[in-house]
Amino acid sequence: MSGFDQESFLKQLTTRPGVYQMYDAEGKLLYVGKARNLRARVSSYFRASGLTTKTMALVAKIADIQVTVTSTEVDALLLEHNLIKSHRPPYNILLRDDKSYPYIFLSTEDEFPRLSLHRGAKRRKGTYFGPYPSASAVRESLHFLQKVFRVRQCEDSFFRNRSRPCLQHQIDRCTAPCVGLVSAEDYAEQVQHTALFLGGKSQELMVRLADDMEQAAAALEYEKAAVYRDQLSQLQHVQASQGIEGASGELDILAAVVEGGRACVQVLFVRNAQVLGSKTYYPPLKLDESIDEVLAAFLPQFYLAAARPIPGEIIVNELPDGSDSLARALTTQAGRKVAIRSRVRDARARWLQLAQQTAETNLRSHLAGRQSTLERLQALQAQLGLSRLPERMECFDISHSSGEATVASCVVFDQNGPRKSDYRRFNIDGITAGDDYAAMQQALERRYKRLQAGEGSLPDILFIDGGKGQVAQAMSVLADLQLSGIEVVGVAKGVTRKAGFETLVRGQGGAEQQLRGDNPALHLIQAIRDEAHRFAITGHRARRDKTRTQSSLEGIPGIGAKRRRELLRHFGSAAGVSNANVAELKKISGISATLAQQIYDHLHGSGPLEE
Repeated sequence: MSGFDQESFLKQLTTRPGVYQMYDAEGKLLYVGKARNLRARVSSYFRASGLTTKTMALVAKIADIQVTVTSTEVDALLLEHNLIKSHRPPYNILLRDDKSYPYIFLSTEDEFPRLSLHRGAKRRKGTYFGPYPSASAVRESLHFLQKVFRVRQCEDSFFRNRSRPCLQHQIDRCTAPCVGLVSAEDYAEQVQHTALFLGGKSQELMVRLADDMEQAAAALEYEKAAVYRDQLSQLQHVQASQGIEGASGELDILAAVVEGGRACVQVLFVRNAQVLGSKTYYPPLKLDESIDEVLAAFLPQFYLAAARPIPGEIIVNELPDGSDSLARALTTQAGRKVAIRSRVRDARARWLQLAQQTAETNLRSHLAGRQSTLERLQALQAQLGLSRLPERMECFDISHSSGEATVASCVVFDQNGPRKSDYRRFNIDGITAGDDYAAMQQALERRYKRLQAGEGSLPDILFIDGGKGQVAQAMSVLADLQLSGIEVVGVAKGVTRKAGFETLVRGQGGAEQQLRGDNPALHLIQAIRDEAHRFAITGHRARRDKTRTQSSLEGIPGIGAKRRRELLRHFGSAAGVSNANVAELKKISGISATLAQQIYDHLHGSGPLEE
């Protein structure tokens, strides 16, 4: 039990609603919770029995508890959410997803409205359909709409500067309003059909299309009737693929499952009776929470972020404690009534069953993946003769094009796989082009000087994509920085340079070994090495492309924006400036003979040229 005097504290504690914050001996916040009755809730942590192992571990660290009394349980819920979001306590379930959801935007201020993907503040005039669970779901819908209704999706700047139809018109994906190949009336009709479809009024749209098809056929406009027929056929196909009919409304379905010390929450997004998509979350369990406790922690974080839309109805597989208070808080946030339910029938029950089955399947796959990672780590521990299972591994790689735009990557893996928030790239400068040893030395020094200063955690294993030379470089850097306890392993490509023939070079002693192609330890090393390679190449290409798109006139001493503009205006391009001699450069206003020579020398890397 902790050194905290809980008896004295609990005697004075109020029974009113509020928020409690638990701190350790160093004053670090451990946990934030809310309560309808503060005394009853906090007392439950100090029971003589019935506590889980993780809860006992939390209680053992408590040195102080601070409470904030609120007027209502709803106020306590909102305060708890804000504190968790601000401080991210280690024992709270944390949701690491706060980006806004994408929408389909239909402009209304244009003569020929445009469809596009939209994310962020809704400032433009138009109609926003959604939200969609991901950008890929939006693009899939836009692709379908482009085939069926052929409403333009091009940028306004592209649209205004066309003199002939683009490829989208040629492949029958656009009616080319940019060059007047469709009347404003016909285009407006397709826009109206698009809005009906996106608004969930598919049945009304299909009736209208069937009537239009018959009228066009009666007027002997067979080509127009064929267009309506094709649109109707496409819509009927989509309607059939929805799988669940006879439902309506705007709602989210959330199903949580807990197994093997892990949790999974599956969210289905339903808008206008259509399932727009789903998203899977794996919130880490901190205190052996049950399903309703997982949802109680997950729901406030998921919906109380300002950018996340709140539907009128939220369906869960287990009703969490305090759901009435949460519903009132969400109602306040949304500005309209929000209901949270668990007992549903018909289509909603089928959606909920689908979400639960998906969550169970995803969690089993997730656990299998974690088990596979554990087996690989155990194999790596045995192969390298480590005293304990490695908790943190880092891998460095160097990428360049014949010495140009050299970039070093550092990727980090832990027992859960890639830890992308800890990845780092280093732009390498001040070395001989193509000197990979110097590049590796610079990257390692920059990385581990920071870690030595306490700006992160040191790894158990340091992998180097390279052979004995690179490993020796790494050992030298670690010795200079007086860092010990890090196992250094080089991953050298074999003679064939194919996966499965790598040679491992040990930092201590330089021993070499080759692992069989089916060795789980080798599979883990390959995954880490390949990720470092990918991350380095991505950074190198971005740096190289940025360098190549930068004007060759930038960086010349004495040449600012004004003189650069004069040079480009006179010679027409940077290439024209490069082709000019000193005498021609001197003719430009503001360019002296000395400056002209400097420009020439900078562009050609040589001495004076005779005039």
